[in-house]
Amino acid sequence: MDAMTRTAVIVDAIRTPSGRGKPGGVLSGIHPVDLAAATLRAVRERNGLGPADVDDVLWGCVSQVGEQSGNIARQAVLAAGFAETVPAATIDRQCGSSQQAAHFAAQGVMAGQYDIVIAGGVESMSRVPLGVSASVAGSPLSPGLRARYPEGLVNQGVSAELIAQRWGFTRQDLDAYAVESHSRAAEAAAEGRFDGQLLRIDGIEVDETVRAGTTMAGLGALAPSFRTDALAARLPEVEWRITPGNSSPLTDGASAVLIMSEEKARELGLTPRARFHAFAVTGDDPLLMLTGPIPATRRILERSGLTIDDLDVYEVNEAFASVPLAWAAELGADAAKLNPWGGAIALGHALGSSGTRLLGTMLAYLEATGGRYGLQTMCEGGGMANATLIERL
Repeated sequence: MDAMTRTAVIVDAIRTPSGRGKPGGVLSGIHPVDLAAATLRAVRERNGLGPADVDDVLWGCVSQVGEQSGNIARQAVLAAGFAETVPAATIDRQCGSSQQAAHFAAQGVMAGQYDIVIAGGVESMSRVPLGVSASVAGSPLSPGLRARYPEGLVNQGVSAELIAQRWGFTRQDLDAYAVESHSRAAEAAAEGRFDGQLLRIDGIEVDETVRAGTTMAGLGALAPSFRTDALAARLPEVEWRITPGNSSPLTDGASAVLIMSEEKARELGLTPRARFHAFAVTGDDPLLMLTGPIPATRRILERSGLTIDDLDVYEVNEAFASVPLAWAAELGADAAKLNPWGGAIALGHALGSSGTRLLGTMLAYLEATGGRYGLQTMCEGGGMANATLIERL
């Protein structure tokens, strides 16, 4: 087969359990380099790869400061015992960082520049708190950016509120979605659906973030997270419905996928589990910020020639409940196919890790159900989104 038309396949997917991203969380005692290294080491060992067999490691991480600075991908490769000849790069496309890493990895294989790549990501939100970069080195909102958006941009939680307001989702809608996320994740865990991808680390083998007993009454007692008097005056139409209960929790975690050319996988006696079918990435309104998955999905469906009804599962990152709800409303998606084993509200959102975490979950679901096509899409800070379409083999 011509190198320029090679097929990129997924051979393996692995992740740590999700730990609460605050002091005392079950993974908070592990340095993020070592958290990432554990998944890299496991991928090598599970697939019989030598220390120098991997052509590159592409790794997502959002808060690249402190313990996650200095190209954490390279530090993790070395900590994992890979040969010093194995290079690595750290990628920041906000919440979609490791999904973008998987895109770059697969595209490199398809272009004939890689035979074997590991894509993944890590985030330790307990040790490197969200927003710490700006507190250390200043705000990214430059005079030039403020000149273009003189009314000011807002944080993602307020964007989630604006989405809920525009699409007319009530507090009950959002909380009911969150309850369902926890219920689906708890059921999937009880049935062992995650076992093939979960890495036992420091004795931890279950997701700390899943709360099986989540109820509407419990969520209803929570106060809105993002309302301030200044924002309420600026946005008088907003009813302030986003709470800790219908948002993804701060999370620690790492995940990785092993990507190869189909020829290399068969040469090594490994089984290709899925192929990359199509990719898309797009920008969108930076004020609403989290609506990017809608145009990204439309673009990838157009490129692939498929319709939403051709898909067997969709993994749409649950940064906030309003995001997948708006996506489903705009695309006419089947709610039963949307995050069927729960999403980030239950399973956590370790920012740099979430892209390949979702990819591994989607692959496992396709295999468990005999489905063919899966779509993954994620909203990203600054108003962007990636979309990935895979086909089970």
